[in-house]
Amino acid sequence: MNATPQVMAVLDELLVSAAPGERGALWHLAEQGRELDANVVHLPPDAGVGEHQEDVLDVLLVVLAGGGSLRTGAGDTLELAPTKVIWLPRTSRRALEAGPEGLTYLTVHRRRPGLTIKQAVRAPAYEGGEAPCMLDLVCPECGRLSADRAPRFCSACGEAFPER
Repeated sequence: MNATPQVMAVLDELLVSAAPGERGALWHLAEQGRELDANVVHLPPDAGVGEHQEDVLDVLLVVLAGGGSLRTGAGDTLELAPTKVIWLPRTSRRALEAGPEGLTYLTVHRRRPGLTIKQAVRAPAYEGGEAPCMLDLVCPECGRLSADRAPRFCSACGEAFPER
C-alpha cells in the first residue's frame, strides 16, 4: 500500500458547525486500511458520559473546546479545558461531564477489529495425527493466540506480527 498524507478535517470548521444542543460524534476517521480510530465528540452543556472502562485499548483524549471534568475510578477529578491532553490507560475507569459551555474533544486509539457474527462450527470427528502448529498465531510480545488466520497486529497489545 502506498498511502498519501491528506487533510482529514479542519477542527475550526468542525467546532463552528456543531449545533449548541448537538451530542455525539462530529467527525470520525473512516478510511479503509487504517490502523487508528479517531473521533471528534461534542457534549452539550452539563451532559455526560457515564462511568465505563475500556479493557483493551489505551485512549488519548485532547480537549478542543469548552470544559468539564473527568472522574477517575480512583475517585479523583481531572478538570478539562482546551489544549489539555489526557491519557486514559486501558482498564482505567472514567466518566466525563461537560461544563456550562459544553465539551468538545478528540479521541485517538488503535483500531478495534470489526465485530462479526460467525456460525457455530461443529468439531470434525477425530481422525488422529498431530495438531497443526499455531506458533505463527501467537503474539511475540504478550503470548496471546490470535483468532485471525493471518494476523498483522495483536488485538490485545498492538504488537506487529512478523511478516510471513
